[in-house]
Order: sequence, then structure tokens, then C-alpha cells
Amino acid sequence: MTAEWWRHAVIYQIYPKSFADASGDGVGDLHGVVARLDHLARLGVDAIWLSPFYRGPQRDGGYDVADHRDVDPRFGTVADAERLVEEAHRRGIRVIVDVVPNHTSSDHPFFREAMASPPGSPAWGRYHCVRGRGPDGDEPPNDWRSLFGGIAWTRIPDADGAPTGWWYLHLFDAHQPDVDWSHPDVVAEFDATLRYWFDRGVDGFRIDVAHGLVKAPGYPDAGRPGTAPVASATPYFDQPGVHAIYRRWREIADAYDPPRIFVAEAWLDAPEKRGAYLRPDELHTGFNFELLVADWDADAWRRVVDASLAADATVGAPTTWVTENHDVRRAPTRYGGRVVHREVPTESHLARGRRRSLGATCAMLALPGTTYLYQGQELGLDEVIDLPDAAREDPHFHRTAGAALGRDGCRVPLPWRRSGLGLGFSGAREVAPWLPQPARWAALSVEAQEGDPDSTLERTRRAIAVRRATPALLEGGFVWEPGVGGDGSGVLAWRRTHAAGDVVCVLNMGEAPVRLPEGRLLAASHDPVATRDDRALPQDAAAWVAPAR
Repeated sequence: MTAEWWRHAVIYQIYPKSFADASGDGVGDLHGVVARLDHLARLGVDAIWLSPFYRGPQRDGGYDVADHRDVDPRFGTVADAERLVEEAHRRGIRVIVDVVPNHTSSDHPFFREAMASPPGSPAWGRYHCVRGRGPDGDEPPNDWRSLFGGIAWTRIPDADGAPTGWWYLHLFDAHQPDVDWSHPDVVAEFDATLRYWFDRGVDGFRIDVAHGLVKAPGYPDAGRPGTAPVASATPYFDQPGVHAIYRRWREIADAYDPPRIFVAEAWLDAPEKRGAYLRPDELHTGFNFELLVADWDADAWRRVVDASLAADATVGAPTTWVTENHDVRRAPTRYGGRVVHREVPTESHLARGRRRSLGATCAMLALPGTTYLYQGQELGLDEVIDLPDAAREDPHFHRTAGAALGRDGCRVPLPWRRSGLGLGFSGAREVAPWLPQPARWAALSVEAQEGDPDSTLERTRRAIAVRRATPALLEGGFVWEPGVGGDGSGVLAWRRTHAAGDVVCVLNMGEAPVRLPEGRLLAASHDPVATRDDRALPQDAAAWVAPAR
């Protein structure tokens, strides 16, 4: 790949707690990741992104960090992280890790010092500690709501545990206080974190809540209820001051050889707002969540593709494509049809959803830009909705008293083998994983799909291999291909243009088979059906064709 490898990479997200367990305690770890790197090399990914493995109490799945420059003992040691980077690089796989700059854990030394200090102490300045409303400060400072439910403020007690008139801000759980980026100690803390991991060979960072670091002066009311994680004129998201932080970070990343890269998790309410984060002196890429939330609908997908490519082109940034991650329901469950809260999908629902999910993956891989896959997406794993309440750990579930199921269902440990307790998650050990796996996943395990040419795993492998070997799919132009399927058919078709040869991509989201263009079939999520004089792509499938030159 070129020096700007991130412009057309396939990046695989690892949620370390649920990827592979080498220690035998039912919890994934860094040794487990190393042990399974050959699976990722065979899959053909260019890079991995690891969700947080840092020291912290794990009240929010690792996104409550007490020390960004240490590895939590549950996952291993700093030496283990260094070995992971070395082993990944040896296989030609780059490594991106998370940084969580919007908040810390309440166990972070900064916050412990603040809570042990009297009001107004310098240590309080590292967080948003604000006097409450009312004569005695009995009311929260404003109407901001936590994205996990409830108010976004917790009252600060005095040394004896009695409530004071002061409150601290947490846009997420109460154990995740937001830091104040106007304080130089906060700036220095994260500068040091970036350099620490860059010095250990890490190739880049994914920035958690990248749009949330700066809050509006004076903490004005938001003026409306809601907990949606998007910037819609909210005083706590997408504030102008955030860009100075990223210009500073870009200077740090560019000082390395080769330069390191950033990808922003910025939930914004319009694609064009993302461009402000992706200017040449700021971040390299930003997640495009529009496709992640789009329905299985050709018109919706076309609008997303058009708007996303146009918005990112204004700043010369590649578009990223993602349909799954650790925060949303898995695609087979979403695409199979509507699921209400705790409703468990039927097998026919999941079969339809898996078919569509594989079609979506093939379609993403044929769009210009970067593709992100979430662990287990290559297996067609579905959301585990019927987890026991006692097993759930997501604070979103607990803060809403179960009104929101939270994200545990997409974080269930991976099935590597078709039998045994844990389905091989802990290797040969018969150990129950930290979240229970459904019995149906035995048939979706790596072992069960390995070598089956029609399996989701093998078709994903072939698609990635074809993409890597086809210049048009890596760096070709993009134009919609009219006439495929006819108007109103629910079919999307586009052409990737390149001097070495074009590729026509077809995604059939309609209700009937559609004739494929003439040419050599490069890859397909499901085999076309041969007719007397042509080939028809079945519904809920995608295919790539190289037209005759």
C-alpha cells in the first residue's frame, strides 16, 4: 500500500474483552489477540483497531480510563501490547488504538486529587466542576442530559460525604467525569499519551467522542430533552474550540516517520460537518455513521453515498464505510426486519439479515475509501438480545433500569470452534466466557465456516483479496451506472473506473433477481443464477463484474 495507506484500507475492529482469551479466565486479552492474528492475516485486513485495553475499573467496557499509559492486568502488560504491535507488523497489519480524551475514569489520579481537595482548588480545574443553581446549589447547573440516561451532573460531596453546592459534569456514566480541555494539565496528559504509544510503534489512534471535548462557555441550557449522540446545536458537542486540539495533535503525529494517523468518532448531524474535522492540518479520517444507521433501502443508501463522498471530497479526505461496531446492534439483526426492544428474532429473520449483511459488506468494499469491519462481522454474527439481565454490564442498561438494553448484545465473545464451553473463545480450555454465547453460534464459528466456499467467512475473504488485487477498487473513480435493474427496482449499481480496467458493482436491495452486466464475475455475496442467456443476481446480494474491454 502507499504511504497514505489509510485512504483505502480494510480495518478490523477488535473489542479485546470479547475477541480471544489466552489466559483461561473467560475474558479476552492481548495474548489472545496475538494468538489469532493469523486469522486476521488470512482475512486480508490492512489494519486492526483495538478498543481500550488501558488500566481502569471497566465500568464502561474500557472507556473509563484511569491510566492511558498502562495496560489493565485483565488484558496483560505494556510488554504484551508492544509484542502485539510487533507481531501485527510482522504480518503486514498496522495497529490503531483508542484514545478517550473527553473524560477519564473517576479512578484517575486527576479526579481522585480533585475530590480530595476543597472547592475551588487547582485540581478542580481539570474537570467541569460547576456551582449548582439555587441558593444552596441544590439544582444541577443546567439541563444537560447524559447519553446513558438521566442528568449529566453529579453533586460533589464534602470530606464527610455531605452534599455540597458543586457538581461535576459527565456526559456518560457518573464514573466518567468530563475533563476540561482549557486546563494545561489535560493538554499535557494527552500529548504524553499520544507520544507514549507512537513511540511503541502504534500506527494511529481512533478518537472517542471526538466532537465532545470542548463545552460552550457559561454552560448554557441545551433547551430540549434528549440523549442522542449527535451535534445538533448542542452546547456540549461540535464546539469550534475542538479544532485547535486536533491541529496540535496533527503536529505530533506528523513528527513521526512514517507519520501516524487519526480517525475521529464524531457523531454529527450532517456529512458536511465532518469535513471541518478532516481538514489537511487536522484529522485524517472520520467515521461516516450515516451508512451505519441507514435502512436496507436503495434510495437511502444512494443518498448516503452521494452526500458522504461529496462532503469528504471538499477537504480531500477519504470516506469511511461501516455497518457494525461495538456500540450498535449487529447488522444481521438490524437488516432482518424490525425488532422491538427484547423481542428475539426468528431464524428466518436472522437468515434474511445475514444475507443482507454480507451483501452490505461486499458493497462497502466496492465503494471508494476505507472499510471498517467489526469482529465477528466476517462470520455473520447476530445481536444476542436475550442475555440474562444479571450478566449485563453496560451502564446504559443499568442507568435506564433496562429501558435501554445497551450494547452488551453486540459484545458477546466470538465463537472460534463449533463445540465446547465457550466455543473455543478460551482456546482448548472449557471456560464459560464473560457473556454467554447462543447455541446457534456453533454453526457460525470460524471452525464451522472454514473451507466452505459459500460461507460468510470465505466469501468475505475472497472479496477482500479481490479488492486488494484490483486497482479500480482501491483507487478508481466512482460513477453511478444507470440502467441496471431499471427504475424503481431497488437496485444500486456503480462503476469504479481505472486505466487498468473498470469494475461494475451491483447491490440488489429489491424484491426480484436482476440481470448482471456482461463481463467476468470477480466476487459476489451470493452466486448469480444462470438463465438461458444471462446471469441474474438474486435479491439481497451484491456482485462485482469486470466488463469486457
